[in-house]
Amino acid sequence: MDLNKEEVLRGGRPLNLTAKEFSLLRYFLSKPNERLSRQVLLEQVWGYNRLLQTRTVDLHVAQLRQKVEANPKEPRHILTVFRSGYKFVPFP
Repeated sequence: MDLNKEEVLRGGRPLNLTAKEFSLLRYFLSKPNERLSRQVLLEQVWGYNRLLQTRTVDLHVAQLRQKVEANPKEPRHILTVFRSGYKFVPFP
C-alpha cells in the first residue's frame, strides 16, 4: 500500500479501490488486530459523530473484501467480530 500515491497492489497489480475503500483499508492498517466497532468506523472513516443505524460499514467492508482477500468467502485479513464489528489481521 502506497499512502502517497493512494495505491494498493495485490500480486503486483493495482487494486481499483474507491476513495472510501482506501480510507477504510488505511484505518484498518493503522489498528492491526484491534476490534473496531461499526460506530468507531463510522466516526473515524466517515466522520459521523452521532449514533447511527446503518449498513454502510458492512457494505464497504464486503466490497473491500472482494478486492483484497484471496477468497472473500473465507476472509483471513478483514474479519467479522460477531455482534461487535471488525478486526484487521495484517498480511504476513
